[in-house]
Amino acid sequence: MIIKEFSADGFKNLKNIDLSPAPGVNVIIGENAQGKTNLLEAIWILSGAKSFRGTKEKEMISFDGEYARLGALFEDSQRVQRIEAVISKNPRERRLSVNGVKQRYFSGLFGLLKCVVFTPEDLNLTKGPPEARRSFIDLCISQIKPAYSKTVLKYENVLLQRNTLLKNLALRQGTEADLDIWDEQMARLGAYISVIKYQYTKKLSLYAGRLYSELTSGKEDLKLEYRSSIYEDMSNFTDQWAELTKIYLDSLIASRGEDIAAGFTTAGVHRDDVSVYVKGISVKDYGSQGQNRSAALSMKLAQAYILCEETAEMPVILLDDVLSELDRSRREFIISKLKDMQIFITCCEPVARLKGKRYEMSGGRVLNKQR
Repeated sequence: MIIKEFSADGFKNLKNIDLSPAPGVNVIIGENAQGKTNLLEAIWILSGAKSFRGTKEKEMISFDGEYARLGALFEDSQRVQRIEAVISKNPRERRLSVNGVKQRYFSGLFGLLKCVVFTPEDLNLTKGPPEARRSFIDLCISQIKPAYSKTVLKYENVLLQRNTLLKNLALRQGTEADLDIWDEQMARLGAYISVIKYQYTKKLSLYAGRLYSELTSGKEDLKLEYRSSIYEDMSNFTDQWAELTKIYLDSLIASRGEDIAAGFTTAGVHRDDVSVYVKGISVKDYGSQGQNRSAALSMKLAQAYILCEETAEMPVILLDDVLSELDRSRREFIISKLKDMQIFITCCEPVARLKGKRYEMSGGRVLNKQR
């Protein structure tokens, strides 16, 4: 997958961006706060995913503007496609289209422009809170199965309703029987999400383990395990939906007293985690900074490889000032593993031995537009 043209104007501080990127490496150089990360974020938004910086849609528009315009012409193995977006402070003037066909939401772009982004925060993926790993796994799966993100959204809505009811019950408003309808929905959705996450984590462990072994010259091994707060062992239940749903429902019913006292749902896929082990030891609790970074890089690279395998398309890689955070051996390793993909790299200074088409950014503009 290759982005052949990209344009942006009014997206945060970006002004009149009009690029014809190289099919290989594209290096965006500039000092801090000049728009380099904004450029990658703009590309990422067109993949259909939420901002990797947590930016809300209304915050994407420049302070002194009314609109933000984004566009991309990209080629996959089948055809050339075009995405165009106009983000407006006036919701009625918001526009989004794919090949001229209107779309309602950016999430509808999932599965079209496939991207994988690496940020400095990703280097803390293994050492950070469980929420970071849950979100990472959800994103990875959604890129392969766009409908999965809708299921997760449904689950979150049911969870919100159940938690509201739990708080009311704590105030002696209503009865426990009122939980039945929400527990049944949560069990059905939660069982499905749990299985999909379990299966993806197994594959991620396989790919990341191979990469980590290569990165450490075979001296250390990496393993990932999906930790469910509902199921003790999922290895024998991957196809038994009825049984999985029943176990989930029984768990919710059994924990009602604890949930009412807490005022929230204490167990479910929203509380699950992925444990990461190096040489059989938790890298989060006992790993060195180098081990945590190597594990995180292996997981992110594995995301790209699995996306490529599952969709038969090589994703576009966005490296947001990650190379400066790594030592020479890890820099060379990550570039070598992405050499056949289109890459956009941001950095403050040129990286030695990094060849590619170069752009200089200042004040939200690309100063030397190369064609």
